[in-house]
Amino acid sequence: MQIPNVVPFYIKASQVLIGVVAFFFIMYIGSGIIIPLIFATIIAILLNPLVNWLHKRKIHRVIAIVISLLVAIILLGGLVYFIVWQTSRFGESLPQLKQKFNLLLAQSMTWGADTLNIEEARISGWIDKLKSQSGENSSQMVGQTLNTVGSLFMVVFIMPIYVFTILYYKPLLLQGIAKMFKKESHEMVADVLGQTKGLIQSYLIGLLIESAIVATLNSVGLLIIGVKYALLLGLLSALLNLIPYIGIIIATILPVVMALALQSPVAALWVFALFMVVQFIDNQYIVPYIVASKVKVNALVSIIVVLVGGALWGVAGMFLAIPLAAIAKVVFDRIPQLEPLGFLLGDDMPDEHKLIFNLPGQKKEVKKVAVKAATKVAAKK
Repeated sequence: MQIPNVVPFYIKASQVLIGVVAFFFIMYIGSGIIIPLIFATIIAILLNPLVNWLHKRKIHRVIAIVISLLVAIILLGGLVYFIVWQTSRFGESLPQLKQKFNLLLAQSMTWGADTLNIEEARISGWIDKLKSQSGENSSQMVGQTLNTVGSLFMVVFIMPIYVFTILYYKPLLLQGIAKMFKKESHEMVADVLGQTKGLIQSYLIGLLIESAIVATLNSVGLLIIGVKYALLLGLLSALLNLIPYIGIIIATILPVVMALALQSPVAALWVFALFMVVQFIDNQYIVPYIVASKVKVNALVSIIVVLVGGALWGVAGMFLAIPLAAIAKVVFDRIPQLEPLGFLLGDDMPDEHKLIFNLPGQKKEVKKVAVKAATKVAAKK
């Protein structure tokens, strides 16, 4: 009599845990290669419709890819030029900002000394200590900045090559993916790839529309209030808003500080109120109908993946977290063993009257709730 080969649960759990740890470790140490590849793939998916449209117009595929890349570079270059131009004008106000900040710092020290019953000299000593510590770390910060700038330039130069090769070798890549699966699974694989492509395209186009609306609302509001560099601050707020949950905090602080430094506390309050109103409109009307409708990931999972993405890959990870989670949901929903994980990622709330665990006590509770609901409906009628 043969004993069935059943793997104990603790061994399965250990294997899953080791696999998850290994996966995140690889994602962390390989971020310099993985992040540009993911961004390049996303850009290639966005440019693919334009390439196909040009190719249908009897333009050679290589030339169509080059034209699409040039269009993307020109648009991105125009945005970068506008930000740099506005930032260079912002430098004219730096002396005034420094003087205003020193005045605000002195007033804050006096207020803190009076309110908290602490000697002003002690507060000044703490501030001087912080300044000296920042000065000691300045050389290290400069080195890190240079490394970051060097990495950025490398990504900027290598990104078009990545995008070009992904678009050029798209048939080869799709054929390679098809060969990894049996013919019986080809329909399911094609469905997953099609949904993933549509998800990325619709989600990112929705983000661009949302950013344009938010930038316009913030810029017009700041212009009405009279804040300097309103266009720059409005555009930066829209770009920072692309970072879920955390970006809006930074996007609000910048213009409030500018209004406080260059105008008055009343203007800063108006700016804060403006950003709260725009954020309310964004959360209640723009995101649900333009962006969130494309990505079926619940808010709890969104917050967790954004934090995990930030811990792994920094700002880039925060931006990529939600679309990658949505893609994972599409894949999980197609694999029977992983379907429960796909349900947990989604935002389809089960009916509260529905029996979940099939427990005897729960049946009675569910019946009571159902009867109460039916009685309320009958009373209204």
